[in-house]
Amino acid sequence: MKSNLKYVLEIVLIILTSVINAQIKSGYTIGFNMARMKLNVSGKIPQQETMTGIHFGRIYEIPVKGNLSFQPGFLFSSKGSIYKVDTLDVALSPIYIEIPASAAFDIGSEVIKLTLFAGSYLACGIGGNIELGAEARKIRFGSGVKRDLRLFDVGMNLGAGLAIKGFIISSRYGMGLLNLSPVKTAGREMKNRVFDVSITMLFESKAK
Repeated sequence: MKSNLKYVLEIVLIILTSVINAQIKSGYTIGFNMARMKLNVSGKIPQQETMTGIHFGRIYEIPVKGNLSFQPGFLFSSKGSIYKVDTLDVALSPIYIEIPASAAFDIGSEVIKLTLFAGSYLACGIGGNIELGAEARKIRFGSGVKRDLRLFDVGMNLGAGLAIKGFIISSRYGMGLLNLSPVKTAGREMKNRVFDVSITMLFESKAK
């Protein structure tokens, strides 16, 4: 445990040092999500529809070397899915605080360039609704039979964007890695799957 903590602190120190010494860019992003929550109950996959949502927040771009940069962020993101379980319509629409962290590689010039990026994210549920037929209520995060979803999610991101003088249009696919089912029933699995499209504006600022 102490060894792992040491490595984490070293990585954080490297990142902070890079931020202090680098010409960073920061800005705001907004876009829409097309989300599904993969559901598998003892090998049975119910009829499922896409849930449309939004995301918005702050994005940073920190140069690393050459065309390579590090892009952390802080987002509010709505995800979820719509299911048909027997004769019951179920709609899950959780809202997360999400912290993405991606490595990005640029191809092109300062005026116009293609950016390819891949990385991970950490998310924490902060709200949202669940609809069970005609009944609607707030989502209960946690574990156990009286909860709807686990609180935390971790996943991977992969995407690409086109940047024109700091104005960026991008798309991303996010794949949750954790089972969000609050009940440890054999064969029960719930995982986030999200495709999104974003518009981002980045501005240069010298970190002090």
